[in-house]
Amino acid sequence: MRDVTPALPEGLTTRPLARSDSRAVSDVIAAQELEDIGQVAIEEADIVSDWAKPSHDVTSRSVGVFDGDALVAYAELMGVDRADTAVLPSHRGRGIGTWLAHWLLDLGRSIGSPVVGMPVPQGSPGDRLLEQLGFRVRWTSWVLRLPEGAAIPERALPEGYVVRTAGPEDLRPAHDVLEDAFLEWSVRDREPFEDFLAATSGRPGFEPWNLRVAVDPDGAVVGVSLVLVSDDGATGFVQRLAVRRDQRNRGIAQALLVDSFARAREHGTRTSELSTDSRTGALPMYERVGMVVDHVWVNRAMDLT
Repeated sequence: MRDVTPALPEGLTTRPLARSDSRAVSDVIAAQELEDIGQVAIEEADIVSDWAKPSHDVTSRSVGVFDGDALVAYAELMGVDRADTAVLPSHRGRGIGTWLAHWLLDLGRSIGSPVVGMPVPQGSPGDRLLEQLGFRVRWTSWVLRLPEGAAIPERALPEGYVVRTAGPEDLRPAHDVLEDAFLEWSVRDREPFEDFLAATSGRPGFEPWNLRVAVDPDGAVVGVSLVLVSDDGATGFVQRLAVRRDQRNRGIAQALLVDSFARAREHGTRTSELSTDSRTGALPMYERVGMVVDHVWVNRAMDLT
């Protein structure tokens, strides 16, 4: 898509975003999610922790679209290829989404990105727009929910293994387990440890119990789960889950799930969720333990090289 970037509707203005815009951005995303999937998944803490990562410069990697003083749309590019956008439903159909797509591709080209992709609910207006603009589907993601009142079957850990709250000494090993696992199928640079800290202990509202680790008899971290509680207190969400490659197929991932959801219930949640995508091959495992697909997203991307 190298044609001329269309103009924004008359009267709208743009500027780079700043950390002080986190609430306005989360409000725009929430309005779009409510329209597209019937529920709100975003929390301001998601934006704050992303923008606090030392590797990310929000000012040079973002743009906000304003109608007067009100933010009505935004886009940003994190790393080399992860884009996020949102447009207020009341401002759809005016060419703003198309303008944002061109803006992201231009930014990607300027920093040498080989590809720029973004998640959109399958079948949503954003999905249809990106398809029309020539964006291909890179992968499919599923948000799975454990039905209220249901529980994941317990599975015994290997002898001498335990699941517990991560301590300060576990943070670097936990980061290593997560990155080693995710980089088996994700084509990106290794996440800096400081970015990991921003997304965990630096996240607004984080409590030590949110980070769970499975350790072997020698105390080595072999599995990790990051479980968060939604702003309304109703849902426990496993944001990250990984087991060291040489320790898989021993029940450790299932034990981490059981523990994570149980700890979340102790903190008042009624349901539990997680997401996975087609790169991991993990969907059947989660369905086998009783989780059901709640909604489906696709990552649509444009190759720049």
